[in-house]
Amino acid sequence: MIKAFFRNPKWRTWAYGGGLFLIASIYIQVQFTVIVNGWYGTFYDMLQNPAGRDMSEFWYAIAGWNFEWVNWLGFIPLPVPRSFFVIAIPYVILATLTSYVTRLYAFRWRQAITEDYIPRWRKVEHEIEGASQRIQEDTQRFAAIVQGLGLAVVRATMTLIAFIPILWTLSAQVDLPVIRDIPGSLVWAALIITVGGMVISWFVGYFLPGLEYNNQKVEAAFRKELVYGEDDKVNHGQPETLFSLFTGIRINYHRLYLHYGYFDLWANLYGQVTLLTPLIMVGPGMMTGAVTFGVLQQVSNAYGRVDGAMSIILDNWTVLTELRSIWKRLYEFEQNLDRFDTGHDVGGQQDSVSPLPAE
Repeated sequence: MIKAFFRNPKWRTWAYGGGLFLIASIYIQVQFTVIVNGWYGTFYDMLQNPAGRDMSEFWYAIAGWNFEWVNWLGFIPLPVPRSFFVIAIPYVILATLTSYVTRLYAFRWRQAITEDYIPRWRKVEHEIEGASQRIQEDTQRFAAIVQGLGLAVVRATMTLIAFIPILWTLSAQVDLPVIRDIPGSLVWAALIITVGGMVISWFVGYFLPGLEYNNQKVEAAFRKELVYGEDDKVNHGQPETLFSLFTGIRINYHRLYLHYGYFDLWANLYGQVTLLTPLIMVGPGMMTGAVTFGVLQQVSNAYGRVDGAMSIILDNWTVLTELRSIWKRLYEFEQNLDRFDTGHDVGGQQDSVSPLPAE
């Protein structure tokens, strides 16, 4: 799976060049979210204190052509936008381009795996369970998860790098006894809650990967009998056989849904706790007038970004469960391809058949 894409000279440009482009693009997007976080503080403070202001300031903050020159890294002057639409429009364009390139990147990875598997599969005489499903469906699902989850992990890492210093500074606004004396209390709160949530999630969702793996096996057996029945309904596709196989699917799905029910209950509870945490920690300061509405919005936004980035595993637990089961099936398939390799194409085809172009 990895070697077929990253160690094949044919795919080197996409594997590394495309990956670097996506990382750079996500980094720029995260910087835009940092700028938006600062905009929240200024904008909501303006709404809280409207005295002496006119509506032109409001609309200028929303859609004005407003920039502030900032020395980036201490010596490179760059214009930083200070109105919402000047921030949002480039972000939307870049995010759209990133999504498009990510889809291409994931499909190229799938193509690389497929081109690696097919010649090896044709050299195997021994029947491998679900070979067609693993080459077609499992590689497609693997690419789809890489597309979504891979991008989310990179974005989460960049977000943590950008927002932890901001949240650490905003922790000075916490106005709860004892906690207010802990430097970076909001960061520590996010870390403790996230780690605790992942530990509990591990136990709550312990059986899910195995059930997903079994689910793919019973689905493959059912589909295989249907495919055989398309060509030979005398010896295959009998109702009693198909209904028996479907009963296995039904039993496994019911078990899977039951365990996902437990996990969803915990995940929804966790979501409500993380939603309230920044309000509980900063809200008392706002009630006493020590914290402005703009600061509250900044804290809520920054905490949400950091918590969301730290909770990337928890938020995508079901996706990770599916990825683990797919990885297990494809790894098992690769082992069988090596184990039963005959050294020649059992169909009589030459190994020199050209694969698809890399484009």
